[in-house]
Amino acid sequence: MLNLLLYATAVLIWGSTWLVIKFQLSQVDPTLSVVYRFLLAGLVLFLFCLIRGRNLRYSRRDHLFFAAQGAAMVFGSYTLVYMASRYLTSGLLAVIFANIMALNIVNLRLFLGQPIRIKAVWGGVFGLIGIVLVFWRDITAAQIGPSLTGLLLALPATYLASISNVIAVRNARVSLPVTQSNAYCMTYGGLLTLAFYLVVMNGPIQMSWTPGYLLPLLYLSLFGSVIAFGCYYTLAGRLGGDLAAYVSTLCPIVALALSTMYENYHWTPTSVAGVVMALAGNVIVLIP
Repeated sequence: MLNLLLYATAVLIWGSTWLVIKFQLSQVDPTLSVVYRFLLAGLVLFLFCLIRGRNLRYSRRDHLFFAAQGAAMVFGSYTLVYMASRYLTSGLLAVIFANIMALNIVNLRLFLGQPIRIKAVWGGVFGLIGIVLVFWRDITAAQIGPSLTGLLLALPATYLASISNVIAVRNARVSLPVTQSNAYCMTYGGLLTLAFYLVVMNGPIQMSWTPGYLLPLLYLSLFGSVIAFGCYYTLAGRLGGDLAAYVSTLCPIVALALSTMYENYHWTPTSVAGVVMALAGNVIVLIP
């Protein structure tokens, strides 16, 4: 029952965050929005730990893994996600991320020695074919258009998210608590992203104090980061990274419904077939 509640919470929240991200793209630099989101989420988690008297003292080795997880998740994956959101509808971005399940299985084998099931290979093949079908018109075009640009940003973002999941599974195996792990990895990731924004991008510190920016920021930080990630990484620790990634199969359904209603996404027979193939790939992975 607890696992079902964790799944439902993560799916409903994450399925909606893809659209909410869109509200932040035009007011503040996307990279800086990532910084605000995860530093705020990290602060909330640290305050929670202090109020509840949770242990916050860990070894240098543990902090290295916290930082590595934050670098992959926040600095790597989410920075690219926010950039890709400029070019893709929220529903299509969620469909691309659904392929994280097959990537998790491969990466768990590479880094943690977990056996690869043959159905995971078939699931990955179906997912890849699905993405090709969704973006077939852009792939065959003579030049790189906005959709293909978004795809080229979203694919490495998905792989880096998978790497962060593998690190989360490793942390769970050595009994590192989910809340404290998330607090450190989000803070480390936010600070690394901020350093990149200030030093490499030479970007100015800016903030929008309008409700249209602050309300999405609070939703993404508190619900999309604190609550949803807590549910997801708890599932990863309880069931393993491959089964926890079942969340990514259902999130696109929520995201596509919202995208159709609010972004006027136009369906074609090819895109319908591609989405079905991509989601079917994850179902194949999950068949007992």
